[in-house]
Amino acid sequence: MIAIEGLGFSYPDGTRAIDRMSLAIAEGCSLGIVGANGAGKSTLVNHLNGYFLPREGSVSIGGITVNRKNLDRIHKMVGLLFQNPDDQLFMARLYDDVAFGPENLGMHPADIATAVEDALRELNLWELRDKPPAHLSQGQKRFASFAAVLVMKPDVLVMDEPTADLDPKNRRKLINLVNGLGITKITVSHDLDFIWDTCRRVCIMNQGRMVADGPTRDILGNRELLEANSLELPLRLQG
Repeated sequence: MIAIEGLGFSYPDGTRAIDRMSLAIAEGCSLGIVGANGAGKSTLVNHLNGYFLPREGSVSIGGITVNRKNLDRIHKMVGLLFQNPDDQLFMARLYDDVAFGPENLGMHPADIATAVEDALRELNLWELRDKPPAHLSQGQKRFASFAAVLVMKPDVLVMDEPTADLDPKNRRKLINLVNGLGITKITVSHDLDFIWDTCRRVCIMNQGRMVADGPTRDILGNRELLEANSLELPLRLQG
């Protein structure tokens, strides 16, 4: 589903965020990407939906190269959930936020109405459809962001710190939601317990490179490996 080959990226100040990285992600894979702050995780995922275009190497999604010419096709295939829901919700009504993507794809109004209602009902947000997103709770904003992405029926879902600011009840609700999605999922998070619960495969990034890749239990259960990359064991393994 995703092929990253020799990807490199430096910011204007010279910071090397991605350093000749290659990675293959199979269709239906649930992959967690972990690493300390500044490891390059967010920069990497911003290449997956064309927010950043490759300057060195290449990225392809479902055989389609991520470049300026293919951006519309990539945006249809890849849904990106931002770390802060306020960066994703910007309309006057929740309904309009969820309808924004389908409208920009040129869907028929009747189909948009059906898709938006289905997405909001699926996440128990239909009764809040006329509320301004700014008036929602943090948990409601998080699931509203999911609705705005999932209404597009993406082939790939990329999540950047999806459990940030969630209380335990909403965190469990999110775990159940993510595990119920039968699409390719990529999660970037410092919440290693969430990664443990939702991902079958884990990669560790350090200084723009992928330094470890394997089954979740093998990677997240390796104290020495985690500590060498400024990480700690998931809480469940700390005794």
